[in-house]
Amino acid sequence: MTSARALAVAALVRIDEGVFANLVVPALLAETDLVDRDRAFATELIYGATRMRRACDFLVDRFVGRTLQPEVRAVLRLGAYQLSFLQTPPHAAVSAMVSEAPERARGLVNAILRKVASNTQPGWPDDATRLSYPDWVVARLVNDLGRTDAMAALTQMNAAPAVHVRPDGYTQDPASQAVGNEVGVEMGDLTADLCAAPGGKATAMAAAGASLVVAGDRSASRAALVSQNARALGYDRVAVVVADGRYPPLRPDRVDRVLVDAPCTGLGVLRRRPDARWRVKAGDVRRLGELQRELLAAAALAVRPGGTVTYSVCTLTLAETGAIDRWLATAHPALEPLPPPSAPWQPVGRGARLLPQAAGTDGMYLLKLRRR
Repeated sequence: MTSARALAVAALVRIDEGVFANLVVPALLAETDLVDRDRAFATELIYGATRMRRACDFLVDRFVGRTLQPEVRAVLRLGAYQLSFLQTPPHAAVSAMVSEAPERARGLVNAILRKVASNTQPGWPDDATRLSYPDWVVARLVNDLGRTDAMAALTQMNAAPAVHVRPDGYTQDPASQAVGNEVGVEMGDLTADLCAAPGGKATAMAAAGASLVVAGDRSASRAALVSQNARALGYDRVAVVVADGRYPPLRPDRVDRVLVDAPCTGLGVLRRRPDARWRVKAGDVRRLGELQRELLAAAALAVRPGGTVTYSVCTLTLAETGAIDRWLATAHPALEPLPPPSAPWQPVGRGARLLPQAAGTDGMYLLKLRRR
């Protein structure tokens, strides 16, 4: 029978090859007969070691003088994670990971993990290594949030997220639930969610009484996920379309509520997406900012006079939050701001930002506007 640690080794190798963690973990778990406790342990090992990859590699590489094969690297990374972040007793962590190493590398793994276990003061070279983020992410958030808030946010996003379930049974973080509520759907509203996958906010709008929710995504597979979630929850008022949100199949000046939950760098949800910090690049901030503007321009055309446009992103960069607000004020002056949510949300321009540490949620930005 495959052990939890063996499954974690296989997963880390796949993730390093470029496969998404949220695809790897369920697929590998489905192939095993692990009991629930071991399945949970494997998931913690995979997500935790992926999250703390840079820190774990630093702990190991102090004692390595050669290039490591992917499987050996994965074994050592998992060992370092257990020793330094799970506080697993050294004899247990070392012996367990040695048994999962390729036979030719067991002596090396044993020697390195014993050194990691006995060197409890690593002397981190910088905050990015200690907190296990790319340099640019730390620098960007320190610049945009200030050092105190940035360090607190980065620390919070290294903790595993809690599971929150809505009354209708859908699993969704409270920050995303707040966005759905802030759209302000009233009974009978025609609504549109331009970037709807996986469907959490679209179904929330249907639950609030919308007569119809046009839920679009340009990916057919992601649009299918919206349909699947809407059917599972019993919402037949969600009309799913495969469409680019910049060119939605909507008549101008007709929609009561338009939600633009835009693609973004996701720097507010890095606890929930453990491999995202290693995938997103500094250049994505500018690229996605341009896309966000195009999506909002489409929303401004679709909304009726007196209707509302709600913009949200699960990121914390000023380029995707406050700067978008400033652009809207100039490019679409007919969209006037509505009051932002109150504490623990913080005002940012005419909108508001929810930091991960403020309430133990995902990080989020929200801006709500009404068309004159």
